[in-house]
Amino acid sequence: MTSGNIIDVNEIDFEYEVIAYSKNSPVLVDFWAEWCQPCKTLTPLLEKLVHESEGNLRLARVNVDQNPNLAMMFSVRTIPTVKAFTQGHVVAELVGNQPEVRLREFIQQITPPSAVDLEIEKGENLLTLEKWQEAETAFNLAMESKPESASALLGIVKALLAQGKAHKANSILSDFPASREYATAEILMPLMKSLLQFQENTLMQESDLDAAFTNSLRLVSTGKLQPALDGLLDLLRQDKHYRGRLAQETILGIVEIMGNNHPLTRQYRTELSSILFSKRSLFPI
Repeated sequence: MTSGNIIDVNEIDFEYEVIAYSKNSPVLVDFWAEWCQPCKTLTPLLEKLVHESEGNLRLARVNVDQNPNLAMMFSVRTIPTVKAFTQGHVVAELVGNQPEVRLREFIQQITPPSAVDLEIEKGENLLTLEKWQEAETAFNLAMESKPESASALLGIVKALLAQGKAHKANSILSDFPASREYATAEILMPLMKSLLQFQENTLMQESDLDAAFTNSLRLVSTGKLQPALDGLLDLLRQDKHYRGRLAQETILGIVEIMGNNHPLTRQYRTELSSILFSKRSLFPI
Protein backbone atom coordinates (compact mmCIF):
# COMPACT_ATOMS: atom_id res chain seq x y z
CA MET A 1 0.00 0.00 0.00
CA THR A 2 1.31 3.45 -0.92
CA SER A 3 0.24 6.95 0.07
CA GLY A 4 1.74 10.42 -0.15
CA ASN A 5 4.08 9.63 2.72
CA ILE A 6 4.78 5.98 1.87
CA ILE A 7 5.90 5.41 -1.71
CA ASP A 8 7.90 3.06 -3.91
CA VAL A 9 10.73 4.80 -5.75
CA ASN A 10 13.09 3.78 -8.54
CA GLU A 11 16.18 5.00 -10.35
CA ILE A 12 14.13 7.39 -12.46
CA ASP A 13 12.20 9.27 -9.79
CA PHE A 14 14.62 8.95 -6.84
CA GLU A 15 16.12 12.40 -7.41
CA TYR A 16 12.71 14.07 -7.21
CA GLU A 17 10.88 11.88 -4.67
CA VAL A 18 13.78 11.58 -2.20
CA ILE A 19 16.57 14.12 -2.79
CA ALA A 20 14.37 17.10 -3.64
CA TYR A 21 11.60 16.14 -1.21
CA SER A 22 14.07 15.84 1.70
CA LYS A 23 14.89 19.55 1.41
CA ASN A 24 11.51 20.24 2.99
CA SER A 25 10.81 17.09 5.03
CA PRO A 26 12.94 14.13 6.21
CA VAL A 27 12.80 10.97 4.08
CA LEU A 28 13.57 7.43 5.19
CA VAL A 29 14.75 5.20 2.34
CA ASP A 30 14.11 1.51 2.95
CA PHE A 31 16.36 -0.67 0.78
CA TRP A 32 14.71 -4.11 0.59
CA ALA A 33 14.09 -7.18 -1.60
CA GLU A 34 11.35 -9.78 -1.94
CA TRP A 35 13.63 -12.58 -0.71
CA CYS A 36 14.72 -10.67 2.41
CA GLN A 37 13.00 -12.16 5.47
CA PRO A 38 14.02 -9.42 7.96
CA CYS A 39 12.57 -6.87 5.53
CA LYS A 40 9.14 -8.41 6.04
CA THR A 41 9.36 -7.40 9.71
CA LEU A 42 11.13 -4.07 9.39
CA THR A 43 9.10 -2.49 6.59
CA PRO A 44 5.68 -2.75 8.34
CA LEU A 45 7.22 -1.17 11.46
CA LEU A 46 8.57 1.70 9.39
CA GLU A 47 5.18 2.17 7.76
CA LYS A 48 3.49 2.26 11.16
CA LEU A 49 5.87 4.91 12.49
CA VAL A 50 5.55 7.03 9.36
CA HIS A 51 1.75 6.93 9.72
CA GLU A 52 2.16 8.09 13.32
CA SER A 53 4.28 11.05 12.17
CA GLU A 54 1.16 12.57 10.58
CA GLY A 55 2.87 13.98 7.51
CA ASN A 56 6.16 14.99 9.11
CA LEU A 57 8.10 12.11 7.55
CA ARG A 58 8.18 10.20 4.25
CA LEU A 59 9.11 6.55 3.66
CA ALA A 60 10.54 5.71 0.24
CA ARG A 61 10.98 2.01 -0.51
CA VAL A 62 13.68 0.84 -2.93
CA ASN A 63 13.66 -2.71 -4.27
CA VAL A 64 17.39 -3.38 -4.68
CA ASP A 65 16.86 -6.15 -7.26
CA GLN A 66 14.96 -3.76 -9.51
CA ASN A 67 17.19 -0.76 -8.76
CA PRO A 68 20.77 -2.06 -8.41
CA ASN A 69 22.30 1.28 -9.36
CA LEU A 70 20.71 2.99 -6.37
CA ALA A 71 21.98 0.27 -4.06
CA MET A 72 25.46 0.70 -5.53
CA MET A 73 25.32 4.52 -5.42
CA PHE A 74 24.54 4.50 -1.68
CA SER A 75 26.85 1.59 -0.78
CA VAL A 76 24.08 -0.75 0.33
CA ARG A 77 25.80 -4.07 1.04
CA THR A 78 23.26 -5.59 3.45
CA ILE A 79 19.51 -5.48 3.53
CA PRO A 80 17.45 -4.24 5.07
CA THR A 81 19.24 -0.93 5.18
CA VAL A 82 17.49 2.31 6.08
CA LYS A 83 19.05 5.65 5.18
CA ALA A 84 17.71 8.98 6.40
CA PHE A 85 17.84 11.98 4.05
CA THR A 86 17.48 15.63 5.01
CA GLN A 87 18.41 18.65 2.92
CA GLY A 88 19.31 16.32 0.06
CA HIS A 89 21.94 14.34 1.97
CA VAL A 90 22.20 11.09 3.94
CA VAL A 91 22.39 12.06 7.61
CA ALA A 92 21.99 8.69 9.34
CA GLU A 93 21.47 5.00 8.63
CA LEU A 94 20.48 1.68 10.19
CA VAL A 95 21.57 -1.72 8.92
CA GLY A 96 19.68 -4.95 9.60
CA ASN A 97 16.44 -5.62 11.42
CA GLN A 98 15.73 -3.27 14.33
CA PRO A 99 13.35 -3.27 17.30
CA GLU A 100 10.61 -0.66 17.37
CA VAL A 101 12.21 1.28 20.21
CA ARG A 102 15.42 1.71 18.21
CA LEU A 103 13.47 2.86 15.15
CA ARG A 104 11.63 5.42 17.25
CA GLU A 105 14.93 6.78 18.57
CA PHE A 106 16.32 6.90 15.03
CA ILE A 107 13.30 8.81 13.72
CA GLN A 108 13.29 11.18 16.68
CA GLN A 109 16.86 12.17 15.83
CA ILE A 110 15.98 13.28 12.31
CA THR A 111 12.51 14.80 12.69
CA PRO A 112 11.83 18.24 14.16
CA PRO A 113 9.41 18.24 17.10
CA SER A 114 5.77 18.91 16.21
CA ALA A 115 3.62 21.52 17.93
CA VAL A 116 2.01 18.70 19.92
CA ASP A 117 5.41 17.35 20.99
CA LEU A 118 6.45 20.81 22.14
CA GLU A 119 3.24 21.21 24.16
CA ILE A 120 3.80 17.82 25.81
CA GLU A 121 7.41 18.75 26.58
CA LYS A 122 6.16 22.00 28.09
CA GLY A 123 3.70 20.07 30.25
CA GLU A 124 6.41 17.69 31.45
CA ASN A 125 8.68 20.60 32.37
CA LEU A 126 5.82 22.22 34.28
CA LEU A 127 5.33 18.97 36.20
CA THR A 128 9.02 19.08 37.16
CA LEU A 129 8.51 22.66 38.36
CA GLU A 130 5.44 21.48 40.31
CA LYS A 131 3.15 23.88 38.44
CA TRP A 132 0.32 21.39 38.37
CA GLN A 133 -2.55 23.46 36.95
CA GLU A 134 -0.40 24.95 34.20
CA ALA A 135 0.84 21.46 33.32
CA GLU A 136 -2.73 20.19 33.08
CA THR A 137 -3.56 23.05 30.70
CA ALA A 138 -0.55 22.28 28.48
CA PHE A 139 -1.42 18.59 28.23
CA ASN A 140 -5.06 19.42 27.46
CA LEU A 141 -3.94 21.69 24.62
CA ALA A 142 -1.88 18.81 23.24
CA MET A 143 -4.92 16.53 23.46
CA GLU A 144 -7.01 19.04 21.49
CA SER A 145 -4.54 18.78 18.61
CA LYS A 146 -3.93 15.03 18.99
CA PRO A 147 -6.76 13.32 20.91
CA GLU A 148 -5.10 9.90 20.63
CA SER A 149 -1.89 11.03 22.35
CA ALA A 150 -1.26 8.65 25.25
CA SER A 151 1.68 10.82 26.38
CA ALA A 152 -0.59 13.84 26.82
CA LEU A 153 -3.23 11.70 28.51
CA LEU A 154 -0.67 10.36 30.98
CA GLY A 155 0.51 13.90 31.69
CA ILE A 156 -3.05 14.95 32.47
CA VAL A 157 -3.37 12.09 34.96
CA LYS A 158 -0.17 13.12 36.74
CA ALA A 159 -1.28 16.75 36.97
CA LEU A 160 -4.72 15.72 38.24
CA LEU A 161 -3.32 13.49 40.98
CA ALA A 162 -0.99 16.23 42.19
CA GLN A 163 -4.05 18.48 42.53
CA GLY A 164 -6.05 15.88 44.41
CA LYS A 165 -8.44 15.32 41.50
CA ALA A 166 -8.50 11.58 41.99
CA HIS A 167 -11.98 10.98 40.55
CA LYS A 168 -11.05 12.63 37.25
CA ALA A 169 -7.79 10.68 37.17
CA ASN A 170 -9.71 7.48 37.84
CA SER A 171 -12.00 8.05 34.85
CA ILE A 172 -8.93 8.27 32.60
CA LEU A 173 -6.88 5.46 34.13
CA SER A 174 -9.79 3.01 34.14
CA ASP A 175 -9.92 3.23 30.34
CA PHE A 176 -6.31 4.05 29.49
CA PRO A 177 -5.40 3.05 25.90
CA ALA A 178 -2.92 0.32 25.03
CA SER A 179 0.33 2.18 24.42
CA ARG A 180 3.93 2.57 25.55
CA GLU A 181 2.60 4.73 28.39
CA TYR A 182 0.28 2.01 29.72
CA ALA A 183 2.91 0.54 32.06
CA THR A 184 3.44 3.94 33.69
CA ALA A 185 -0.30 4.42 33.98
CA GLU A 186 -0.46 1.15 35.93
CA ILE A 187 2.20 2.44 38.34
CA LEU A 188 -0.07 5.41 39.10
CA MET A 189 -3.08 3.22 39.88
CA PRO A 190 -2.29 2.41 43.56
CA LEU A 191 -1.70 6.09 44.31
CA MET A 192 -4.95 7.05 42.60
CA LYS A 193 -6.92 4.41 44.53
CA SER A 194 -5.41 5.50 47.85
CA LEU A 195 -6.27 9.13 47.10
CA LEU A 196 -9.85 8.11 46.37
CA GLN A 197 -10.04 6.31 49.71
CA PHE A 198 -8.55 9.34 51.46
CA GLN A 199 -11.15 11.64 49.94
CA GLU A 200 -13.95 9.21 50.75
CA ASN A 201 -12.61 8.81 54.30
CA THR A 202 -12.40 5.02 53.96
CA LEU A 203 -8.70 4.52 54.74
CA MET A 204 -7.77 2.21 57.60
CA GLN A 205 -7.17 4.11 60.87
CA GLU A 206 -5.96 1.47 63.29
CA SER A 207 -2.44 2.66 64.14
CA ASP A 208 0.00 5.55 64.11
CA LEU A 209 1.36 4.24 60.80
CA ASP A 210 -2.13 4.46 59.30
CA ALA A 211 -2.30 8.07 60.46
CA ALA A 212 1.08 8.75 58.87
CA PHE A 213 -0.06 7.19 55.60
CA THR A 214 -3.22 9.31 55.61
CA ASN A 215 -1.19 12.46 56.24
CA SER A 216 1.07 11.67 53.29
CA LEU A 217 -1.95 11.38 51.01
CA ARG A 218 -3.24 14.71 52.31
CA LEU A 219 0.08 16.25 51.32
CA VAL A 220 -0.06 14.65 47.85
CA SER A 221 -3.57 15.98 47.28
CA THR A 222 -2.28 19.52 47.83
CA GLY A 223 0.72 19.04 45.51
CA LYS A 224 3.31 18.73 48.27
CA LEU A 225 5.01 15.65 46.92
CA GLN A 226 8.37 15.84 48.66
CA PRO A 227 7.00 16.07 52.23
CA ALA A 228 4.64 13.23 51.32
CA LEU A 229 7.56 11.10 50.15
CA ASP A 230 9.55 11.89 53.28
CA GLY A 231 6.64 10.74 55.42
CA LEU A 232 6.14 7.53 53.45
CA LEU A 233 9.83 6.66 53.55
CA ASP A 234 9.83 7.18 57.31
CA LEU A 235 6.78 4.89 57.51
CA LEU A 236 8.63 2.19 55.56
CA ARG A 237 11.62 2.47 57.86
CA GLN A 238 9.30 1.41 60.65
CA ASP A 239 7.45 -1.25 58.64
CA LYS A 240 8.72 -2.04 55.15
CA HIS A 241 5.74 -4.37 54.62
CA TYR A 242 3.10 -1.84 55.64
CA ARG A 243 -0.25 -3.18 54.39
CA GLY A 244 1.47 -5.38 51.84
CA ARG A 245 3.16 -3.16 49.26
CA LEU A 246 0.81 -0.19 49.68
CA ALA A 247 3.34 2.39 50.90
CA GLN A 248 5.96 1.24 48.40
CA GLU A 249 3.55 1.40 45.47
CA THR A 250 2.32 4.82 46.58
CA ILE A 251 5.90 6.12 46.65
CA LEU A 252 6.52 4.80 43.14
CA GLY A 253 3.41 6.59 41.91
CA ILE A 254 4.49 9.90 43.44
CA VAL A 255 7.97 9.58 41.96
CA GLU A 256 6.42 8.97 38.53
CA ILE A 257 4.56 12.27 38.86
CA MET A 258 7.82 14.05 39.67
CA GLY A 259 9.42 12.55 36.56
CA ASN A 260 12.97 11.57 35.68
CA ASN A 261 14.08 15.17 35.19
CA HIS A 262 13.29 16.22 38.74
CA PRO A 263 16.55 16.73 40.66
CA LEU A 264 15.34 14.63 43.60
CA THR A 265 13.84 11.68 41.72
CA ARG A 266 16.99 9.56 41.71
CA GLN A 267 17.59 10.32 45.38
CA TYR A 268 14.12 9.14 46.39
CA ARG A 269 14.39 5.97 44.30
CA THR A 270 17.78 5.19 45.83
CA GLU A 271 16.44 5.78 49.33
CA LEU A 272 13.45 3.53 48.67
CA SER A 273 15.72 0.72 47.44
CA SER A 274 17.98 1.15 50.45
CA ILE A 275 15.05 0.74 52.83
CA LEU A 276 13.48 -2.20 51.03
CA PHE A 277 16.68 -4.21 50.65
CA SER A 278 18.42 -3.37 53.89
CA LYS A 279 18.83 -6.12 56.48
CA ARG A 280 18.49 -5.46 60.16
CA SER A 281 21.48 -6.50 62.24
CA LEU A 282 21.06 -9.77 64.06
CA PHE A 283 23.04 -8.33 66.98
CA PRO A 284 21.67 -4.81 67.59
CA ILE A 285 23.76 -2.67 69.84
